[in-house]
Amino acid sequence: MTRPKPEPVQVVKQRRDGALRALLSGVPYIQYLGIQFDRRGDELTAILPFDEKLIGNPALPALHGGVTAAFLEVAAIIELSWSLLWEEMEAGQLDPAAIAEMPLRLPKTIDFTVDYLRTGLPRDAYARARVNRSGRRYASVHVEAWQDNRARLFAQGTGHFLMPEA
Repeated sequence: MTRPKPEPVQVVKQRRDGALRALLSGVPYIQYLGIQFDRRGDELTAILPFDEKLIGNPALPALHGGVTAAFLEVAAIIELSWSLLWEEMEAGQLDPAAIAEMPLRLPKTIDFTVDYLRTGLPRDAYARARVNRSGRRYASVHVEAWQDNRARLFAQGTGHFLMPEA
């Protein structure tokens, strides 16, 4: 009995990247803010490229607190959704190409707490989220945001989410 040939690494990468793009394209607010995601394996880094429309206080200038909170919440929701999709893709239960055809089922925010640690400066921002707990009905996610130096966070947040029904 012969084994099927494994797909080339580049093909697998393109399919996973396509799955992530399909997930992101379902949320117009992500496009409005300009949030992007860099994927390295199963790890995502959210990127908020600087734009003048994101300034809340032009006298400082500083990123708007609502933009900061939205950036953290988006990073948490996408990380949580991606972690679920990743498990299904790796187990062979989900074809990455099929994600674009599926109805979008994102977790719903129960609560989200933001700690503003310092002023968000007029430059690119980055965030990484970590799923602390994920069950059938409920999940908890922590997210941290920084700008120039990962060790100097400018904001962090913790969210609790209601998981979409299977």
